[in-house]
Amino acid sequence: MSLLAYGNNTLAVEITNVSNHGVWLLAHDKELFMSYEDFPWFKDQTISSITNVEEQHNGHFYWPDIDIDLTQKMIESPENFPLKAKIIN
Repeated sequence: MSLLAYGNNTLAVEITNVSNHGVWLLAHDKELFMSYEDFPWFKDQTISSITNVEEQHNGHFYWPDIDIDLTQKMIESPENFPLKAKIIN
């Protein structure tokens, strides 16, 4: 007997707001804020690329259009993850 589940991922995740200050992500009835200061990769992206987010598994989010991987812990406590990739222009 196989315990693998087949079909679509039903985990709910969505972007609820994009502003001049940052991005709000709603996951499992919890809203998480990502400021551009802590998450600069989102600042100059299109709305389409920001809203295209997938939850790879519980608490692990991926934006395929901009190749960003973040966990809920990283979003909730960015001060605990001081190493950041730099944006190359």
